[in-house]
Amino acid sequence: MSRLGALAGAVLVARRLRGAWAGQSSVGLLLPPSIGAALGTIAASLSGRTSVPLNFTVGPAALASAARQAGLTSVVTSRVFLERAKLELPPQLEAIYLEDVLAGVGRGERLRAAAMALFLPIRMLERACGATRAVQREDVATIIFSSGSTGDPKGVELTHANVQSNCDGVAQLIPLNHSDRLVGVLPLFHSFGNLALWYALQQGAGIVFHPNPLDAAAVGELVAKHRATILLATPTFLQLYSRRCEPGQLGSLRVVLTGAEKLTDTLADSFADRFGIRPVQGYGCTECSPVVATSTPGYRAAGFYQAGSRRGAVGRPLPGVVVRIVDPETREPLPTGEAGLVLVSGPNVMRGYLGREDLTRAALHEGAYITGDIGRLDAEGFLYLTDRLSRFSKIGGEMVPHGVVEEHLQECSAREERAFAVCGVPDERKGEKLMVLTTRPLSEVPSLIESLSKRGLPALFVPRADHFVAVNELPLLGTGKLDLRAVQTLCLEASTRETATAP
Repeated sequence: MSRLGALAGAVLVARRLRGAWAGQSSVGLLLPPSIGAALGTIAASLSGRTSVPLNFTVGPAALASAARQAGLTSVVTSRVFLERAKLELPPQLEAIYLEDVLAGVGRGERLRAAAMALFLPIRMLERACGATRAVQREDVATIIFSSGSTGDPKGVELTHANVQSNCDGVAQLIPLNHSDRLVGVLPLFHSFGNLALWYALQQGAGIVFHPNPLDAAAVGELVAKHRATILLATPTFLQLYSRRCEPGQLGSLRVVLTGAEKLTDTLADSFADRFGIRPVQGYGCTECSPVVATSTPGYRAAGFYQAGSRRGAVGRPLPGVVVRIVDPETREPLPTGEAGLVLVSGPNVMRGYLGREDLTRAALHEGAYITGDIGRLDAEGFLYLTDRLSRFSKIGGEMVPHGVVEEHLQECSAREERAFAVCGVPDERKGEKLMVLTTRPLSEVPSLIESLSKRGLPALFVPRADHFVAVNELPLLGTGKLDLRAVQTLCLEASTRETATAP
């Protein structure tokens, strides 16, 4: 669709939904990445309402919890999508089908919507779309629920100012123009998917949508057909594209940016070898709208070069965003190069958690968001992450980071695809012990442990051979991140079986 067509379409959708949305300050959207989802999101914004994109991959209980927390009474969705995804709506939600909303739209109605989009001042356009008052920058634009990887989903309230500041910051480091086309495969319930929509719209770039980021063959075809230039994806999705896309299909890309999980050097190198472009990684949290820091392709000019990325780093903080490294216990600042707890402050930090002032207070320290990540800053301002504060085991009085063990196991296996997930389970002798889920055959475990032992790691960082658990695939969330709750459950079950059969 053209830019005018998209705005006119959003106006048309908003006007057709005025009756269904009457009296609702927050409106639900249950749609895959698509033009329909984009128009519904823009329509909600034009009508002065808060959009709540619902995560359709988390299961019925978490879906119902999110709808209940947000006070939703209806959700805009699609019959075709519900059938193909085999989804059932929570009983408290009334389904508003996009097919019905757009049924019977005539030429005259389209022309009126286009005329409104072209000529009405923004305040009049908002009123025409159903807004009961002028939309302010501090109003909540969207509520994005956390993935629930470590507990029940929490609703993160992001204001228009939060989202706009984040788009502005990213655009200063990775500017777009009207010839750019961004690949929209991340769902809108993913914080990076929400950013991608508004970032592209604000910069005047195009978006190529595909409803399933796992459909690597179709994604490759779309990139080639539409000559897409920017790909935002998770490392998990890049692994699929590396295996199933032809090199020429991704030839138009000029930036491949990953987030949500660690991009390993092995994957980045293999992607660069196959497609001729090295992915760079960024770092963010839903609570930060979401981008905190990002790598860039770097800047080159006659007699000048400034690096935009460093191996192992997630980039530099966005303009206007402050990253501090502090002691996890005392919150005192730590020297450059020393690892500690990552705090983030800036205009991108959320308004708070929906209906949970207690959680909001616990998540903020002197106005800065406590990320729960452990990292360090180097002398050039690049941020390096080592692990999650919650992903440590205390074994024999020593703190063992799960992410470090996973990274070394991955390197020892020489595999591109993620093959290990580490977690801690209770142990009578040492307090905790490491358990490892792996997609590799257990016959490879002895050689893996031998290689791991030769890396100079402390003995506590090396899991025992009988603490590896074979699985067909690692449990992932719809966002591509590791499902930590499912990992914990599988490891606890394996540990219980081991204890029960021990002599």
